[in-house]
Amino acid sequence: QVQLVESGGGLVQTGGSLRLSCVASERTFSNYVMGWFRQAPGKEREFVARISSGGAATNYADSTEGRFTISRDNAKNTAYLQMNSLKPEDTAAYYCAAATSWRAGPYGFNDWGQGTQVTVSS
Repeated sequence: QVQLVESGGGLVQTGGSLRLSCVASERTFSNYVMGWFRQAPGKEREFVARISSGGAATNYADSTEGRFTISRDNAKNTAYLQMNSLKPEDTAAYYCAAATSWRAGPYGFNDWGQGTQVTVSS
């Protein structure tokens, strides 16, 4: 099981930016697909973005594509989510997750972090 710790959340105004980080405990971090998800109060958790183990492939939700960028640094066991042009509807708890297979799709993630809160004020 991969231990994941997110950081970088906070309060930002509409149009602002934040970068989330997710540090993994696993030495074989480079073998995992990494993803970001979010959950707003009263709503189901939703997929935000994912990145392949080597970083060559990425996949985004329609609501975040063009504004958010997922990346990773395998030497640092860290995945990132750069969020630009933030909107109030981006307010949510953001979670990083790890999966062993790209083919499993956006919902093939088994290991989860505790989350970091992002609040976008209007």
